[in-house]
Amino acid sequence: MGKDLQGRKKQARLILKKLSPLYAKDPIEVHYETPFQLVVAVILSAQSTDKTVNQVTKEFFPQFREPKDFLKLTEKEFQKKIRPAGFFRHKAKNILGSAKLIVENHRGKIPKTMAELVKLPGFGRKSANVILHELYGIAEGVCVDTHVLRLSKRLGLSQEGSPVKVEQDLMALAPRPDWKDISHFLVLHGRRVCFARKPNCRACVLNKICPSRM
Repeated sequence: MGKDLQGRKKQARLILKKLSPLYAKDPIEVHYETPFQLVVAVILSAQSTDKTVNQVTKEFFPQFREPKDFLKLTEKEFQKKIRPAGFFRHKAKNILGSAKLIVENHRGKIPKTMAELVKLPGFGRKSANVILHELYGIAEGVCVDTHVLRLSKRLGLSQEGSPVKVEQDLMALAPRPDWKDISHFLVLHGRRVCFARKPNCRACVLNKICPSRM
């Protein structure tokens, strides 16, 4: 088991080394200007694409920047604005609920801890990790979405099936300063090269070290 762990640690180091030149300078793909706009975008991105989220938010982000701005809207009014993002009723409730908690409990500032963030409606560890990484440069864990889940298995980093267990595996394979990068790089690589149905193995810089290469 120890030998397997050392082998996966070496694999993780190689992956980071090869993907860094491609993605290190690329920003997160959802657009935002204020911290709470990132919260909104993260909630909207659940079971939706960043492209769709950006199309939706560009219509109201110029006027709605802080939590207090969103609280001027009723749920029905906000539902209309975010409808194309899917699950709009649930997401509207979560976003306005988060705005209310942030105003009442945190003086309008986005919390800086995992424990506080996961108390926000619609937030789990994945969403909380995005906020901590992006806003504060804090590494409390690894953000595991569908791309990270898929690539972790393909690349031999984890054979687990749940995001929580995959996150634990990745945290054990890379030093804390690399936790943000490993998730960011795998997300972008999953979107641009290692597709779910037809991975572009020929164009992949990880081809020689990937146990799932085709």
